[in-house]
Amino acid sequence: MTVQLSSPDGMLQPVPYQHVSVASGTRQVHVAGQIARDAAGRPVATGDLTGQVAQALRNTALGLAGAGATFADVVRLRFFVTQWTPDRIGAFLAGVEEVADELGLPRPLPPASLIGVDVLFESDVLVEVEADAVLD
Repeated sequence: MTVQLSSPDGMLQPVPYQHVSVASGTRQVHVAGQIARDAAGRPVATGDLTGQVAQALRNTALGLAGAGATFADVVRLRFFVTQWTPDRIGAFLAGVEEVADELGLPRPLPPASLIGVDVLFESDVLVEVEADAVLD
């Protein structure tokens, strides 16, 4: 399977993610929204956006690995962040950077959306991550 990431000329540059992904393969992997909880369901990094982004990405990596995938196979990421304001981008990106090498995150990231929401399903959850990947 091959994933090609790009940001064609004429699109906004630079951004912390690629605008386009093209994948060849037949098996799709969709990782449901991952949050900052450990395997026992205990909250991790309560009140800390940076820490929650890092943990949610770690959990996303576990989901990918369970299907035989890595972040190199990811064609799309979606981040849902509660009470989003543009001044929170530093804390958000710090969470990505905290685990980028550990998890083998491509830089720039695959195509990604950051969607501000009022609230997620529990009051302490600040971020939720979804990932789509393609494998042979």
